[in-house]
Amino acid sequence: MRNLKYIFICLLFFNGAVHADDFIIDKKGMHAFIQFRISHLGFSWLYGRFNDFSGEFTYDEQNPTASTVTVTIDPASVDTNHAERDKHLRSDDFLYVDKYPEAKFISTSFTMNDDNTGVLKGDFTLRGVTRPIEITVTRIGEGDDPWGGYRAGFEGKTRLALADYGIPKDLGPAAREVELTLSIEGVRK
Repeated sequence: MRNLKYIFICLLFFNGAVHADDFIIDKKGMHAFIQFRISHLGFSWLYGRFNDFSGEFTYDEQNPTASTVTVTIDPASVDTNHAERDKHLRSDDFLYVDKYPEAKFISTSFTMNDDNTGVLKGDFTLRGVTRPIEITVTRIGEGDDPWGGYRAGFEGKTRLALADYGIPKDLGPAAREVELTLSIEGVRK
């Protein structure tokens, strides 16, 4: 009976390990995006994205709480489709890319609901300031791709207060927060 209990524990352990998959965010195929929007004077939305970022995640469908995510962003790759505005966003008024050439997110926990939504918590560093954030996540899907690989995709949304990261430029009351949308597709390693 003792051996049977030991075998059962081993099966549980190894069964969980089999389901955990490591993924690289598909930057090469450009099947991942980090986009943002911020209010422009309360009249419209200004949209942009970061063109250069990388990352990886581990996802275990049987044990989602064991999932982890790490994403590194090059803030100098900011792109709002307006060269002069992008130059200003790179300055010390906003992203200060000369002094802080990297932004980073490292997850600390993940909870998944039965409806394929969840909350990803972690530490986000921007302009040298690290603060905890929460990202609302939707699991889009996963499975074999036509090229012989295996993929998983998620979308995440969060809001960041500019003042929380030491951004000194005041854009008015309608633009105190920026909304981020992360559309992430990963290829299994």
